[in-house]
Amino acid sequence: MSERLDAWPELDHAELAPMVDYVNRIVQVAGKYTLDDPFETGWGNIVLDVTPRGLGTPTFRHQDVTFTVHYRLLDGDVVIETDRDERRVPLSGESVASFYRTFCEAAAELGIHRPRTSLICEIPGAPATFEDDHAERSWDPHAARLMWRAENLAAGGLESWQAPFLGHRPRVGVMWGGFDLSATRHRAQPTTPPRNAPTFMQNAQLNAYVSVGFSFKNLPDRPSIGMYAYIWPQPDGLEGRSWGVEGATWNADAGLVLLPWEVLRRTKDPHEAIVAFGDAVYQAAVETAGWPADLVGPRVDGWYASRTPASALQRLHG
Repeated sequence: MSERLDAWPELDHAELAPMVDYVNRIVQVAGKYTLDDPFETGWGNIVLDVTPRGLGTPTFRHQDVTFTVHYRLLDGDVVIETDRDERRVPLSGESVASFYRTFCEAAAELGIHRPRTSLICEIPGAPATFEDDHAERSWDPHAARLMWRAENLAAGGLESWQAPFLGHRPRVGVMWGGFDLSATRHRAQPTTPPRNAPTFMQNAQLNAYVSVGFSFKNLPDRPSIGMYAYIWPQPDGLEGRSWGVEGATWNADAGLVLLPWEVLRRTKDPHEAIVAFGDAVYQAAVETAGWPADLVGPRVDGWYASRTPASALQRLHG
């Protein structure tokens, strides 16, 4: 038990909050480049990968330069890498404004234009732009490593849950606006987004989807680190259901199913608990919102599939 609890570390909201707030802002800088890419249903084009050392953008192919941006949380720097050269931007002892200025200077040296907007998004109370955010920040390597470990562990479970889905499913990754790690399943069923929501949110809700993820700030009014899930549009009949893991509950006020991190890390197998949590949410979508059960194929490892006749896999699916 103790070895597993060490692998799934305790996360203290008060300890992590300053770093979460800082990283949420700076990942939006390179995140803006994802908006230059074609829009993918549910904003699948914008997610940042959880890498072996932090968070990374997809590969951008913009005009005559191909590049990636890697926020190396375990190293305290950002690496901008192109087909020609690379630049490194430190993260210690800077404000968001100074980081943005240094980042844009380094990007320009590599032939990369600055992001087309510097607006800070989805962070209540934040200054309007990166240039306006002059609060001094300190880099906490311990908190950065805890953040990466949590996202890396959660990503492994979410990828296992997502693997057998046969419909549209963007890769598992961090949505840099709300700073949540997301695994989303879509179906081609048009919906009516709320008219009073921001444009980006309306475009996120053009079709029905089921979202399961991890966040350091599930509930804005109080500390809540852990897994979340919801079904869009939200159906009736979610109250009183079982959510696959003891301790997972429906929060009607937030419209979320919540599985607190402290509950998750104390389960017998947290990785499998994430899969069970996601499966229970999808089953709720089948039973309450008419989602097709046959959109989920067999869940087997790649080696098994490589030596098993297709007919056997079809029987598993059926």
